[in-house]
Amino acid sequence: MFKGKQYLKKKAMPYFMLLPLLAVIAVFMLYPIFNTFWLSMQDHVLTNVKDMGFNGGTNFTRLFEDETFWKAAVNSVFWTVANVVLQLFFGLLVALLLNQKFKGRGVFRALIFTPWAVGGMLVALIWSFMFNESVGVIGDLLMKLGIVDGKISWFSSGSSAMWAMIIANTWRGVPFFAISILSALQTIPTEVYESADVDGASAVYKFFKITLPLIKDTLLLTTLLRTIWTLNIVDIIYGMTKGGPNFSTLTIPVYIMMTFNDSLDAGYASAMAVIVMLVLVIFSAVYLKVGKYGEEEYY
Repeated sequence: MFKGKQYLKKKAMPYFMLLPLLAVIAVFMLYPIFNTFWLSMQDHVLTNVKDMGFNGGTNFTRLFEDETFWKAAVNSVFWTVANVVLQLFFGLLVALLLNQKFKGRGVFRALIFTPWAVGGMLVALIWSFMFNESVGVIGDLLMKLGIVDGKISWFSSGSSAMWAMIIANTWRGVPFFAISILSALQTIPTEVYESADVDGASAVYKFFKITLPLIKDTLLLTTLLRTIWTLNIVDIIYGMTKGGPNFSTLTIPVYIMMTFNDSLDAGYASAMAVIVMLVLVIFSAVYLKVGKYGEEEYY
């Protein structure tokens, strides 16, 4: 009997130790999620307290009729894809460079990782000045190189404003990919490359047949994380353009924030948040399944 109690106590102890963490998850993650779902089915405009109440799927029906929402959705897809592709490409290049031995590598590593530590609003402020039509260094540099003839008003056009934000966010996001990929590269045994060298493998062959397969899971996970984070970015977009001009740089998260802050419509803002969350959950599941995350591949 005593041994049975000891056995049960031993089995229950790990779950007991997890209780504080589960409580934190319940309070700070599960409750906000359930509350958002509940609000999404309510008339919950803070300036109209008398008419608050359950409205079923009315908020979701509004989404299909809201042209601004669909414009923000298209912008969100373009913003996310362009950012992630550019950050992955340059992050991979930086990681491959830092994986080589050269003089001053430690200093270069420290410098290249600096943008990741800069806050979003500060990034927006820095790059807004750099793209400023009057005093911006980017326009001045392009003029000196003979690429453009005069000053460029980056934020008066939707396309140029979007690319200005993408460049700013890419500058900030490249270090994340570089750090993650560099860590994965350093786990690859040198013997693998030495064996390939003995067989006369070219650098291109080694990259596609050895390096990429061995860091595949890192690439999949970092790309997924960065996709989710990039889609949910508000600070850089709001700090640089506030979604303008004419909603041409407006993304869904920024629209959610503006709907709540300006219109105080918590119900409609929550409905948009629910849609974004469901899309991200489905995308993540399909992405990891198609990418065969965790499955080893041999070449």
